[in-house]
Amino acid sequence: MATLSLCSALVMPAFADIGATAKLPPLDRDPNRCERGYTGNTIGQANGVSDKVLDIRMCNFDNSDLQGKVLSGALMSDSSFMNANMREAVLSKSYASNSKFNGADFTNAVIDRAVFTKADFTNAVFYNAVVTGVDFTDAIMTGANFEDALVGGEDVKRLCANPPWSTTPATKSDAGTDPENRT
Repeated sequence: MATLSLCSALVMPAFADIGATAKLPPLDRDPNRCERGYTGNTIGQANGVSDKVLDIRMCNFDNSDLQGKVLSGALMSDSSFMNANMREAVLSKSYASNSKFNGADFTNAVIDRAVFTKADFTNAVFYNAVVTGVDFTDAIMTGANFEDALVGGEDVKRLCANPPWSTTPATKSDAGTDPENRT
């Protein structure tokens, strides 16, 4: 219980929850829109600038190989990426509210200014990933592993304050959310 009381002392104003106010465009009618996820953002800009919105909402990428894909600025809400290989993927300014990432591998990924409200990251791996400015409000983080990840200071506070956070103490320590073990 000491961890919870220390974590609650770290709570800062919440990250801007654009998930509650976001007005998304209509779903892309392109019948091959889900296939574009395997290509990613072809301009390759990590800041989300693209010639066309990468709309992979409501798509199934379970067990898919998305290693090294640039999904910056992608609309990914209500999609499934369970057990997907997302190693070295770039998810800057992505919007993936209500998506499933159970068992996904984000090793060496860059996740910056993304929205993952109410997403499920059960047993996801963020080994050596860069996680900054991310909204994990009400995300399920059970068993998520942040070993050797670079997690921004404010992100640590938000993860620590996230009520669904229910990982093992070792994993909480890896994420930096256990104040007793922070350096």
